[in-house]
Amino acid sequence: MLSREDSRRLAQLERQLLRDDPDFCARMREGQSSPAGHRRAPVVLMVGTVALYVMALILAVAGWWIPAAVSALGATMTAAAAAHRLIRSRAPGR
Repeated sequence: MLSREDSRRLAQLERQLLRDDPDFCARMREGQSSPAGHRRAPVVLMVGTVALYVMALILAVAGWWIPAAVSALGATMTAAAAAHRLIRSRAPGR
């Protein structure tokens, strides 16, 4: 994280570059892709989903039904979030 002064200086340099060489800035904007973290997020969410489902299974076998149900609900919500992000990232126009 940049300090306030560093952020101000970076913004000033960006404005100066935009004034001095707008073609370069346009080329840089065209070449930008989505961050790598966005592509990996569904994998991380799916690993979390599997872990929650395993935990729910263990809790159910142990006879703790309410914590097992809460864990299964959390796993289902996590799986839905992963599916939503995966579908959204593969949608046309992205």
